[in-house]
Amino acid sequence: MAQHAPPARGARLGRAAGATGSVSTVSGVVLLLPGASRLSPGPVRPLARALARAGAADGLVAHQVVHGGGTREADATWAADEVVRRYGDVPVCLAGYDAGGTAALAAGGHEAVNSVLALAPSLTYASALDSPEPVRQLSGRQVLIVHGTNDARSDPELSFRLAARAKKANRTTCRFEVHSDGHGLRDHQAEVVALSVDFVLGSVFSGPYSRPVTDALAAPPPLGLRMPLASGYGRSRRGHRGG
Repeated sequence: MAQHAPPARGARLGRAAGATGSVSTVSGVVLLLPGASRLSPGPVRPLARALARAGAADGLVAHQVVHGGGTREADATWAADEVVRRYGDVPVCLAGYDAGGTAALAAGGHEAVNSVLALAPSLTYASALDSPEPVRQLSGRQVLIVHGTNDARSDPELSFRLAARAKKANRTTCRFEVHSDGHGLRDHQAEVVALSVDFVLGSVFSGPYSRPVTDALAAPPPLGLRMPLASGYGRSRRGHRGG
């Protein structure tokens, strides 16, 4: 058996949400990587609840990664190792917000990871321009980036530039813009959560995506990287996945 890295200076997995029963019932795992501030949790908690409801019957388990004393990328990498140790060879989605979103993108090359969801990833001009964030590790992964157009903490244009570079290395990359929303994605949280659930279930279980995600993945740049998230998204998606 492969050697697994020790906990990243105190990182740990939170309580499992979703599928219950024996380990053999788990067929996919989402690792939720929160942002840097506990006072601004963003959509991580409602996303965890929605994933537990929507994916439990298919064997989906969600764990929040509790940040240790190291880097969030190290936390994410250790957590993916821990999933392999606990559940075996199951597909893993790294889903992060803010600094957690950046960590999800950076750790996406882990062999167990098949998809990455980055919500309002925390990027800087220095990392985007002087020494661009690497994207090669995202090759072969399903990637969704979601960003509010009024984000005053992390310029949405930087995530667009990152997505544009990622798209060249990996065609299965798309990005949605949440018009008029800020860094916390509060104003359209329900739509962001619904979009995220559609993406995670489609990626982890290799099933059909909702039509907007399908269209975004198929559209050439810049269209597929500036897809608007429609107000009310998800209210009628049940029974219409892929249609």
